[in-house]
Amino acid sequence: MLAMTHHYNITLVVLSIAVAVLSSYAALHIGNRLVRSSGFKRHLWLTGGAFTLGFGIWSMHFIAMLAHHTSMHVTYQLFPLILSIVFAILACLVAFYILNYGLQKQSQFLLGSLFISVGIVSMHYVGMAAMVVDGVIHYDPLLVGASVLVAFTASYVALLCMFYFRAGIEKAGGHLRMMISSLVMGLAIAGMHYIGMAGASFKVPLSSTDTPLHSPWLSSQMLAVLTGIVVLVTIAFTFAMIYFDRRMESTSIELQRIDDLYQSIVMTAKDAIVMTDTKGLILSWNASAKSIFGYSEAEALGQPLTLIIPERFHAAHLHAISAPKAAAFSKVIGKTIEMIGCCKDGSEIPIELSVSSFSHNDSDTIYTGIMRDITERLQSQEKIQTLVYRDELTKLPNRRMLQEHLNSLLEQSSPDHPLAIMFIDLDRFKSINDVYGHKTGDRLLKEVAQKLKQCLDSSAMLARLAGDEFVVILTKTTHLHAGQVANQILQTLNERIVIHRNDFYITASIGISLYPEDGKDTATLLKHADIAMYDAKENGKNNYRYFTTEMNESMTKRLDIETGLRKGLEEGHFELHYQPQVSVLDKNIKGVEALIRWRNPESGLIPPNDFIPIAEDTGLILRIDQWVLQEACSQAKLWQDEGSFHGRMSVNISALQFKQRDFPDTVRRTLQDTGLDPTFLELELTESIIQDPEHAFPVMKALKDMGIRLSLDDFGTGYSSLSYLKDFPLDTIKVDKSFIQTMNNGLKDQAIVNSIINIATSLDLTVIAEGVETDDQLLSLQQKHCHEYQGYLFSTPLSSKDFIEKLNRGDFQVLQGIS
Repeated sequence: MLAMTHHYNITLVVLSIAVAVLSSYAALHIGNRLVRSSGFKRHLWLTGGAFTLGFGIWSMHFIAMLAHHTSMHVTYQLFPLILSIVFAILACLVAFYILNYGLQKQSQFLLGSLFISVGIVSMHYVGMAAMVVDGVIHYDPLLVGASVLVAFTASYVALLCMFYFRAGIEKAGGHLRMMISSLVMGLAIAGMHYIGMAGASFKVPLSSTDTPLHSPWLSSQMLAVLTGIVVLVTIAFTFAMIYFDRRMESTSIELQRIDDLYQSIVMTAKDAIVMTDTKGLILSWNASAKSIFGYSEAEALGQPLTLIIPERFHAAHLHAISAPKAAAFSKVIGKTIEMIGCCKDGSEIPIELSVSSFSHNDSDTIYTGIMRDITERLQSQEKIQTLVYRDELTKLPNRRMLQEHLNSLLEQSSPDHPLAIMFIDLDRFKSINDVYGHKTGDRLLKEVAQKLKQCLDSSAMLARLAGDEFVVILTKTTHLHAGQVANQILQTLNERIVIHRNDFYITASIGISLYPEDGKDTATLLKHADIAMYDAKENGKNNYRYFTTEMNESMTKRLDIETGLRKGLEEGHFELHYQPQVSVLDKNIKGVEALIRWRNPESGLIPPNDFIPIAEDTGLILRIDQWVLQEACSQAKLWQDEGSFHGRMSVNISALQFKQRDFPDTVRRTLQDTGLDPTFLELELTESIIQDPEHAFPVMKALKDMGIRLSLDDFGTGYSSLSYLKDFPLDTIKVDKSFIQTMNNGLKDQAIVNSIINIATSLDLTVIAEGVETDDQLLSLQQKHCHEYQGYLFSTPLSSKDFIEKLNRGDFQVLQGIS
């Protein structure tokens, strides 16, 4: 026997190792795909992975044999070659089986490695047996044993690597580790082959020839070409499948993430999200839907949408979903509508609904309804509407709503359908409010609002502008009808109203303007009705007036006075005149009453009766009262410092000023600022002030504690009660001049004045008679033992300068015959 020489084709050796490494790399990726798949796809990866790795190992083995060149002619038998491929694939199938079922116990690992190594060794030596040579192959037992050991080690390493990378390569450095592992696996597998080849020696007989053998054997060149093509195609196909599977997995994960996100949004959304099919059956029901309607997901799924629709709307809903899709849903798709929903407990709630649709085709359409309970929103809107368009106290339309409604009516009206605007102002309401307090005033306004409603039909509109001002709009009315309604209002308001056990009889002044003769726009009609109302008030109150053009002159004068008052306060156009208060017995001047006068630069001296009512209506009376108090105290202090007069100073206090919370403090500061001793100050209060005892008594007590004298002015003209004289800390009462002027007309008149004087005297009160103008009046007062008087009989109101001059000259004397 002759030993054959041999050598390796380095290119093919490198190629064989590359195939082993590349196959290992593919196998690790396939292992990762395997454990991330399920069902049929998992079995597909199991089979495909075994084939790819097995065929790759066999290809490495076969290319390595082709790389082994000897001086003999070598061919291969087909059946053993195929059998060697089967052994390689079976070995890899065992590896992937172990990976698939996660057999990670040490005994399972070793047993698996044994089976794999047996398959690889069988693949190698069966492949070697497929070689047809002109000689005999001898094997070195030691190297064969080494190759088996390497095969076992390579199998063990392969299993470790496949288990390591089964969970993925997403960790940092994962790709690098996989490539290194693939290189180790490939070298181990190739090492087993080359050790096995090293253990084989080829010997031929001396008589052997180099005649090539033919069929059924294949030439090495053909096998090399076929093997190279097949293995490259197989590996390329495998990587393509891995790539597309990863893409599909990534897409699936992203879709699942989107679905999870969608489900999270849907299930946690504050709005109810309900999905239905074209038949109206509920497919999806989130937590908010349960919260709003009361049905659980299990109760709602599969039920018709009529579950949450009130029964009276069922027929309309069923008709809608039975109609063609375009007709049924075109009116609501993509829009937001408001409707009524029905809850599990049978209650109904307002909901806001937005509908969208999604479909793959006409027969597979899903409708999504986003529903929101808008009960609170509607309540808030109603509150806002009420705040914007309703008077908070009476719930009547306010000025804004009145103007908008009147604008709308005027746009639709014509001269053939006139309108009437009635401006209603309650008479003396401010006095009632000041005396009895705002709570009583508010109750009274509510009662008045109800009484006004009783006088109007459904076509009329009643609004409250502010305070005690109301407006009525009469549509399609006449001059006569408007007057009849106004008269009915006056009669109704005159009926008794009882609040907190107090009786009130309300009167009102009403002004009427008519469209179109008195104006054609909202502002003009309201203005003219207001002017007519003031005319009614100036003409005795408790009546109504139609607007006339002459009324504009009166209103213009009123506005001029208001403007002049403001200017007068700023520029100092006011002054005080002082009327002496004289002892009936000895004619000594006990004090003076400070009376305001307005010296208008254009109109001259204007008496109080012409501007005080306007000052009260506009609120300017507060500033005027404060000025009077400050000026009177300053003048009294100045007279004392000069030594010219040391009598008391009487100052009139309006009900509005007395009602101010800080009134006692204001008086105290005024006295401190002027330096006047409080005992020289007397405040004259009207009867209306003390008709609210709860407020009046503490204020009066605070004033008395300062040392200030208190006088009840115009006693007997209002709703006077003798208990006032007993209960309140008064020093003086002033008998109104109306009683003094009629005192001598009869026994009854004399008896009234005599009674007042006697009662006051018995209560240790000083009595001052106002408006004394004749000797007879003074004589009667002397006979009745009245204490003091004031009036034209003694002196007219004088300026400070004139008063002091006459006082110093001793010119004061009882005037004769003044009436």
